[in-house]
Amino acid sequence: MIDAHHHLWDLSAVTYPWLMATGVERFFGDPSPIQRDYLLEEFRAGAAAQGVTASVHIQVGAEDGLAEARWVHEVAQSTADWPMAQVVFCDLTASDLAAQLDAFQALSTVRGVRQIVGRAPGEDAVTGTNGLLDDPRFLQGLREAGARGLSFDLQLIPELMEKTAAVLAQAPDTKVALCHAGSPHDRSPEGLSDWGRRLQALSQLPQVTCKLSGLGMFQHNWTVADFQPIIEICLQQFGPDRCMFGSNFPVDSLYSDYVTLFAAHHNSVPDHMRQQVFHDTAAAFYGL
Repeated sequence: MIDAHHHLWDLSAVTYPWLMATGVERFFGDPSPIQRDYLLEEFRAGAAAQGVTASVHIQVGAEDGLAEARWVHEVAQSTADWPMAQVVFCDLTASDLAAQLDAFQALSTVRGVRQIVGRAPGEDAVTGTNGLLDDPRFLQGLREAGARGLSFDLQLIPELMEKTAAVLAQAPDTKVALCHAGSPHDRSPEGLSDWGRRLQALSQLPQVTCKLSGLGMFQHNWTVADFQPIIEICLQQFGPDRCMFGSNFPVDSLYSDYVTLFAAHHNSVPDHMRQQVFHDTAAAFYGL
């Protein structure tokens, strides 16, 4: 099986401002328990025990995206028995985008880029990342990434789905991985209904694949019953060939251990869909 969304960090090797800030509450909660090194050995111990044998590392707010990518590449190259691809941070609006992508693509582990469009309403109001959707350079960057064979990991909130879909429709050759099922942050019946309706704008685009990941970030005291309707709607709209499991560890370790999280997803996916959701979709999407 493949874990298609996790993070690693070595605070002595790469600078992560958010991991070094003290007393700052984030949209996903208090980060202090994970403000320490989180290395492949620790991640692998939990994942391998559940039958996971490969993974995809997702960029996680380093000060220097290329420095992070090079460190992750070194980790992957030194652990031959654990295949690991990576998605890097790159500002698709940068004036030197081509040069940046050249540098990233010199690393054989790089499969895609991520530039977060939306995290949560409160943080988005401060960061202004929603504005990417109105920037023509962002669309051009998406097209450039796709032309190079790079995918785009999309993190956003439901309120942005229709607008984002209109942008993505203009870059049909760029494969997109929707992080965290589109971050359904309102878990009320009305909120989930609204998320499911808005999700259709993305699920109708054939280049978009959905990650069943990060579902604990907006509901910390979750149960399997809380995850089930979200996973069911994703499977209904995207199908198992366009859905893949991701743990979002160590962020989601703030709310549960790997065994519990994995079981919640595994038990919510019908038997006949598990091969695709827990392996085949991610293997095809990320070239593992």
